Amino acid sequence: MPVSSRSLSLLPTIENLLRLTLSLAILDAIIEPEWEYRYFSFNSKWDTDEQMASMRNGQGDEWFCVFSKAGAFLKGFDHESMMSPWNANPRAVWTGILDQVPDAFKPYAAEPAFSMDNTTFCIWRGINDDVWHTGHIDYPEGDDPDGSERMLHVLEGRPEDYKEWADSYYERAVDLDAVKAIFVHTPLSSELVSKLNPDRDMESLRADIEQIGYRVSAI
Repeated sequence: MPVSSRSLSLLPTIENLLRLTLSLAILDAIIEPEWEYRYFSFNSKWDTDEQMASMRNGQGDEWFCVFSKAGAFLKGFDHESMMSPWNANPRAVWTGILDQVPDAFKPYAAEPAFSMDNTTFCIWRGINDDVWHTGHIDYPEGDDPDGSERMLHVLEGRPEDYKEWADSYYERAVDLDAVKAIFVHTPLSSELVSKLNPDRDMESLRADIEQIGYRVSAI
């Protein structure tokens, strides 16, 4: 069963999820020079001892994932899902999504930048936990009632999935071997950048590399 808020076993560990989201961000940075048109981002200096990965599709759907000493906290919003707060009267986050967030993560559940009033799924994993968690939720009927399956699919960590998505989204053929190299955190080089986008170079990526925190080849 694909990863979703109802099936979290395929979601990577905290460490591997951090590495994966960092890879997704540098891939998007190489392929798309303009930040506002990218899907995935990563801020390695979001706050003291905190890093933040995000996805925005430009149509109102998004997720944010904070990595901290406490663990990882991920919130998402699918504006067309059955569980959207906009489908409730009065408007409200679906019961259970945020009600059991542990104390260690409650500051993130109140973070203005995450627009928590717009939430359809929320998952977390404490630094010493063996599994990911959600609140106790009575889901409505439907294949993907909160949009998490569609939005978290790429986080299963298969390079082929990213290539398939990027080929369609960016309307260009993305080099699978280069994607695989980034997924295993091969240090970034001019050659690797060129395989993904011949119109980009290391100098033009300098600010993105610094913000994302991806390793650069010493050569």
